[in-house]
Amino acid sequence: MKIVCSKSSLLTGVQTVSKAVPSKTTMSILECILVDTTSGMIKLTANDMELGIETVINGKILEKGMIALDAKIFLEIVRKLPDNDITIETDPSFKTTITCEKAKFNIIGKSGEDFSYLPEIEKNDSVVISQFTLKEVVRQTIFSIADNENNKLMTGELFEIENDTLKVVSLDGHRISIRKISLKNSYAKKKVVVPGKTLSEVSKIVSGDMDKDVSIFFTDKHILFEFNNTVVVSRLIEGEYFKIDQMLSSDYETKIKMNKRELLDCIDRATLLVKEGDKKPVIIDVKDGSMQLKMNSTVGSMDEEIDIEKEGKDLKIGFNPKFLIDALRVIEDEEILIYMVNPKAPCFIKDEEESYIYMILPVNFINVE
Repeated sequence: MKIVCSKSSLLTGVQTVSKAVPSKTTMSILECILVDTTSGMIKLTANDMELGIETVINGKILEKGMIALDAKIFLEIVRKLPDNDITIETDPSFKTTITCEKAKFNIIGKSGEDFSYLPEIEKNDSVVISQFTLKEVVRQTIFSIADNENNKLMTGELFEIENDTLKVVSLDGHRISIRKISLKNSYAKKKVVVPGKTLSEVSKIVSGDMDKDVSIFFTDKHILFEFNNTVVVSRLIEGEYFKIDQMLSSDYETKIKMNKRELLDCIDRATLLVKEGDKKPVIIDVKDGSMQLKMNSTVGSMDEEIDIEKEGKDLKIGFNPKFLIDALRVIEDEEILIYMVNPKAPCFIKDEEESYIYMILPVNFINVE
């Protein structure tokens, strides 16, 4: 095989597929990126058997062939070469020569025949959304998936499509994040759980451009994202997702309308007094016209008052400040509505249309003050 391509296009391609190279594996071939030109295109592929990424880059194919190269070394070499055309040439013993200007590297590759190809997915009907929307929806929900593997379903996000609405849900046992998006077209009902890692990597690769789309295809076991000459295939998480609707309530005893930025900044200031690893709640005392926030820790104490509009009862309630900050950071609205029932019931931050819903469980703050 012999190819010539620009450094920028090769680097972008290698960085894109590197996201699917496993950090630990017993199969050394999975630590490689496959460079395949047999179909007349320069195709780069990486696959950790759960997530696979394939991208096509521009360049000249002088001799067709394929080679699997160690991803780490390949990426570092390309990154550090001069900004010029790079030539990659292999011989029958898999010796690979990478040259650029006066720099020349020789590394030993592996046979491309041993590489695990991405699963074949029939591209029947695709759901199309803009890259911007996909990136935003993931950003606004991904923070509330669970990071431990105790409950596999909690490490993924529910993608539920019904007619022209996409609903994305994540939860970790302490909070729930829900985003609803209107799609341009109507689709048959679909309900799948996509691994958080997959969504995280896809959102890093998509450009976030309003004018560029992502086509999403589904099978029983896989999801495929297609955009910008790139294909991402991921295994789905199997199992029945949690019955979210039963956890959501429209009852409330206290409804607050307030400025989002003021609340976010205030909680952010309160966390200055919390040492790493400390679980100190922020205590919120809601009265007519004002909300008082208090934080007490070994470092010191703080209290601050914010103007609010209130309907219903006075209430004193405690929260993990991080959970409030995570939700407030991704809400675009200037004014927010918070619904609460009592100090032991979850609070809901949502807009009138329920295009977003953030449910957060309170924490017990007795003896904290």
